Amino acid sequence: MNDEENGNGRSVAIYWDFENLHAGLVEAKYGEGAYAKQDNRFKAQEPLVDVQALVELCSSFGTVAINRAYCNWQFFGRYRDALLQGSVELIQLFPPGPSAKNGADIKLCLDAAEDIGRFGHIGTVIIIGGDSDFMPISQKIKAAGRTLIGIGNRKNTNRHWAKSCHEFRYYDSLIEPIEEETPSTTTGDVAPPLPSPGADMLRRAIRLLAESKGDAWVHKASVWPMIKRLDPTFSTKDHGFTSFSEMLKALDTVVEIKKGEKDHLVRLK
Repeated sequence: MNDEENGNGRSVAIYWDFENLHAGLVEAKYGEGAYAKQDNRFKAQEPLVDVQALVELCSSFGTVAINRAYCNWQFFGRYRDALLQGSVELIQLFPPGPSAKNGADIKLCLDAAEDIGRFGHIGTVIIIGGDSDFMPISQKIKAAGRTLIGIGNRKNTNRHWAKSCHEFRYYDSLIEPIEEETPSTTTGDVAPPLPSPGADMLRRAIRLLAESKGDAWVHKASVWPMIKRLDPTFSTKDHGFTSFSEMLKALDTVVEIKKGEKDHLVRLK
């Protein structure tokens, strides 16, 4: 359960070891050691990280107050639009030599330690990366009474680092293949209508809340704040509804609603 559901109203801080995550995906696609080769590392990089999926997952833990990604960005320009859409602050780190690391893990840990000391409203710290170098900061974060969430590639994540978090999510499990429905060609059958943007947003919000809570049924009152965290520009009026309640009722093919003890509960059909 996230901080907002607990009533604490505390915020989330996200720290990306971006090159670490990207490198793991390169090696998963092209083989072990593919990214480490100098001729591959120091060139324009193919965008493999699903930035939106990660931002949405992190948003499910509460309102994002800090969202920083550490990398040598001169080779990652093709991620520009996705990073801008995700409101990610880019921290530029130049490697001191042709074969040296950019020091992202060190800078990330120093910033995280400083931030939890300065900002009492940070309740959840999310570190995206799989290095064992993050283990010391995990102790600091937990000692400060904050919740630590880790995210990393299954193959490249140090198991001791993963176990040092309160919760760890594998990137591989977050990215689900999109199943395309094939319209029926039987005479007289009508292809189902394409999902509306409003229905898609509702599905995303409920799915993320359900995963965070560990229960398919989520409080109706928590769904709208989740939608606004995913897309602050989202308006029910843009989709033909005067209110969120009206939108929920109209999308009864998408969600099921029942009465709870204190609030209505909803789940995806």
